[in-house]
Amino acid sequence: MSQPAPLHALPDPTTAELIAARPMLKLHTMDGLLMEGVPLQAVADQLGTPAWVYSAGTIRQRLAALTEALAGLNCHIHYAVKANDHLAILDLMRRGGAGADVVSGGELQRAQAAGIAADHIVFSGVGKTVAELRLALAEDIYQINVESHAELEMLSAVAAAMGRTARVALRINPDVDAGTHAKITTGRADNKFGIPFDEAAALYAHAAALPGVEPVGIALHIGSQILAMAPYRAAYTRAAELIRHLRAQGLEVSRMDCGGGLGIGYGDEAGASPQAFAGVLRNSFAGMGLILMTEPGRWLVGPAGVLLASVVLTKGHDRFIVLDAAMNDLVRPAMYDAYHGIVPLAAGNAVGAPRDVDVVGPVCETGDTFARGRAMPLVAAGGRVAILDAGAYGAVMSSTYNARPLAPIALVDGDRWATIRPRQEVTALWAAETIPDLTA
Repeated sequence: MSQPAPLHALPDPTTAELIAARPMLKLHTMDGLLMEGVPLQAVADQLGTPAWVYSAGTIRQRLAALTEALAGLNCHIHYAVKANDHLAILDLMRRGGAGADVVSGGELQRAQAAGIAADHIVFSGVGKTVAELRLALAEDIYQINVESHAELEMLSAVAAAMGRTARVALRINPDVDAGTHAKITTGRADNKFGIPFDEAAALYAHAAALPGVEPVGIALHIGSQILAMAPYRAAYTRAAELIRHLRAQGLEVSRMDCGGGLGIGYGDEAGASPQAFAGVLRNSFAGMGLILMTEPGRWLVGPAGVLLASVVLTKGHDRFIVLDAAMNDLVRPAMYDAYHGIVPLAAGNAVGAPRDVDVVGPVCETGDTFARGRAMPLVAAGGRVAILDAGAYGAVMSSTYNARPLAPIALVDGDRWATIRPRQEVTALWAAETIPDLTA
């Protein structure tokens, strides 16, 4: 299947178009770029840059919109914690009625620390350790998604030894190409995820005979940043066929975990429609009496976040705009050639004439580049910009490469804001390190 044209190959949206496509942003003549009712310049003045800022109102609105679209489907929303695992974000999800989809023992404990109950947690992932399985069983979470015969046998042994029963869904690999970037597709036969479709029925029957295991359903996840509904239709059609076959063999199948992957618009284009997604679920599993689950991450939080950065200098006859943010803060452009809109914070800069520039960071890597040949207004040294749609796979993937401390995080709610993570002190980078005396 051919890959869709990358967004950065399309004409660059203007600053006005980027702002207009994001309801939580607006440009004020005096205060510059606002998130909800808060001037982002004021946040940058207090926290410095680089700094992350999230919109609580946007997250609430998107979770409510998805919940409304899924009404009547008996579909549970489990937020994909990997997208943004900050406790304040998890608390917003809990308050909005979402559970959690976790992929590590650490994420499971984070979700619980934010108040998400164990019976609202699903544990996914291809390489769960014995320690992680013990934790999931001890906490009696809602469901463990098993991805291989080896994992199923390991889980059975651990559960039996603990005197527990694991509620299990088998994650199948439907061999469906979601048409996204090769590094974020997960449902093709050559991906590491899931159980080959042709082996799933026999393994489900085997699971039903194992001690400590209660097979309750089927799971799948075909990738991330999916904008079209056709891949979902293809995958869910295969899953429904498998469920009917299993039931015909007398096996109990009560749940279908439909995964996540709903994409967003990173330019001024529309993202995936929750109503269209709900329609696919409705048509695919009509009349089957299943408890459905979906595990969105990016769709809920991606548009809600920005990364604020200051211009350190321009060079190369203003071809390069060098920011104080870098690939260690936001790695997606370096890792995936991902597009993120970039807009000035000052109103005067925002209305400037666009010119083609490269927006880069200070790290000693050519890949430390946020945009190449981007048509946008020139922002001089000392000016500030917001890198858009950075609420998912942004701060959570940050590192301290080049001994750069983790940036602070702020949460905006209406006309108020609060710091939810301070800037890391540079001395914290080596506070736990020791120099051993091995020469004596």
